[in-house]
Amino acid sequence: MVVYPGSFDPVTNGHLDIIERGVKMFGGVDIVVMVNPKKEYTFSLEERMDMIKEAIDGLWYQDKVTINHWEGLAVDYCEAHDTYQLMRGVRAMTDFDAEFQMAITNRELNKKVESVLLVTDVKYSYVSSSGVREIAFFGGDTSFMVPVNVQAKLKEKYGEGKR
Repeated sequence: MVVYPGSFDPVTNGHLDIIERGVKMFGGVDIVVMVNPKKEYTFSLEERMDMIKEAIDGLWYQDKVTINHWEGLAVDYCEAHDTYQLMRGVRAMTDFDAEFQMAITNRELNKKVESVLLVTDVKYSYVSSSGVREIAFFGGDTSFMVPVNVQAKLKEKYGEGKR
């Protein structure tokens, strides 16, 4: 089982791609919805967790995925749950730079933690949660970026947008 930490605000099709590939590689994925009290989220912790649950409902790998949450460092979650593999998705070099630095930092914080960076499928290389939120805010089409249930939550949150 590999730990996949993130804010998932909201979960995207790119996240689902990484989750599915993580299940294939590691046999299971422990999705950890991170809580940072210094950060403002568009969706509550409960909404973010529910969107992930709904998005994977009925998919072949749903029984190989757990969804948890954590306030604090991902390495502390790993220690508390006696699992030491972290997985992160990488879209571009800017992601790689940030994730590379985080992987080194995590390794310094806990020598047992190993990080695995998965390069996203090219069709999701431009998809980010922040981009999805901005497009939804202005009433744009997010149907090719997020699961159907997330589209509904975005419309609920933003209506038809600010166009």
